[in-house]
Amino acid sequence: MNIIPAEKNIYIIPRSGRMLVDARVYVNESLFKESVEEESLKQLADAASLPGVYRYVVGMPDIHTGFGLPIGGVMAMDASDGLISAGAVGMDINCGVRLLRTNIRAVDLGEKDLRALMREIALRVPTGIGKKSKHQAKLGGHFQKIIVEGLKTLQELGYARPEDYLYVEEEGCMAGADLGKVSKKARERGNQLSTIGGGNHFIELCRIAEIYDREKASLFGLQKGNLGVLIHTGSRGFGHQICTDYSSVMEKAASRYGIDLPSRGLAAVPINSPEGKDYFAAMAAAVNFAFSNRQIITCDVREAFTKYFHIRDEDMDLGVVYDVAHNIAKFETVGGRRLLIHRKGATRALPPGNEMNPPVYMETGHPVIIPGSMGTSSYVLTANPRVEETFYSVNHGAGRVMSRRAARKQITAKDLREQLGKVLFYGEKEKNLLDEAPGAYKDINAVVETLSEINIVNKVARLFPVAVIKGEGGEG
Repeated sequence: MNIIPAEKNIYIIPRSGRMLVDARVYVNESLFKESVEEESLKQLADAASLPGVYRYVVGMPDIHTGFGLPIGGVMAMDASDGLISAGAVGMDINCGVRLLRTNIRAVDLGEKDLRALMREIALRVPTGIGKKSKHQAKLGGHFQKIIVEGLKTLQELGYARPEDYLYVEEEGCMAGADLGKVSKKARERGNQLSTIGGGNHFIELCRIAEIYDREKASLFGLQKGNLGVLIHTGSRGFGHQICTDYSSVMEKAASRYGIDLPSRGLAAVPINSPEGKDYFAAMAAAVNFAFSNRQIITCDVREAFTKYFHIRDEDMDLGVVYDVAHNIAKFETVGGRRLLIHRKGATRALPPGNEMNPPVYMETGHPVIIPGSMGTSSYVLTANPRVEETFYSVNHGAGRVMSRRAARKQITAKDLREQLGKVLFYGEKEKNLLDEAPGAYKDINAVVETLSEINIVNKVARLFPVAVIKGEGGEG
């Protein structure tokens, strides 16, 4: 693969062969040498060969090989004559992360407190592959309304504070969702609201370890030393099945539209085709499922804190700082051009004043939340104007440097314990979490600095885990 350095922390794969545009990879020299896989670069080049692709495709600092588009990949399509690809969105549609703040000082909580809090949360939020919701009896009859209206319906049902939706991307509801475009098999997997699944998903109690931008941190309600809660999960089996279904539909339909696919993982159809419109409506359903999933978990977490501390959750704050989506395709305007932007393992990041910002964060730009692995730092960032060149996108995490299979072979339970240090974890045996060890991931600090050094993002705060709840099993 011909890839050349262009400027600080940016490499370019020049257009060649079937490529219609260049590919740009945002990564520093150290990460490039140590952790960028040849296959992930080939996947970027494949995406650059799809009809309708605009300007260039982008690889984020956490880039690693996926199915079709690499994880940490961004692909913009012209909204009028471009393509839509289920594989370029990903299996776990709207996998995302939400940050809650508290006014509790982390130092005031001992191991007994943290373990008790994790136990109260785990009693309410099932973890691991295939687990079912504990709210099904109450929510099952409202499923279609939740899919269409998202957080609005949950507020009506008592699962949200009146202001929560203001601090969620898309205000917790992506327009255009249609449950009628979702297969029966996917609908049958819709009973997983308020579950975190397995893989890299988690609920984390963290300490605000460092503040870089005092003014913005104050506006976001973040105070050094306070406890925070990170919730990282997505659309579960519901979204996974939608991606599986429509990847098959697109692969079969592509030839009818004269599309020569570079790979099965990049199966795509015209945005405005019947298949494209159907997928977008089904994807939006999964997006709203995921926003709702994180909202109900938020409700469960608030209840768990109330149970343990015996005071109202509002008295501990537990307000939403922000909720960001990964694995999504959205119509957005960049440089005056309407595009369908596919973000797979990437996070939207809007600078101050951008009209797509939520009103509460118009002056600062919304918080960008970047989770690390279960034993490393996470970050709260904001975007600077230069982020427009990445289609208003940044990385979504640290990014894997070791496959799950390789991690299970090479990392021992002793290694995991040493890497976690004093970080507590709940529930699963150490041997079942080896593929989530910090050593299986890139250095989150280097990943974040890659974009910070070239003024694409501004660091606001660093969070560090004190206790982590994870589910057993692979992704989902």
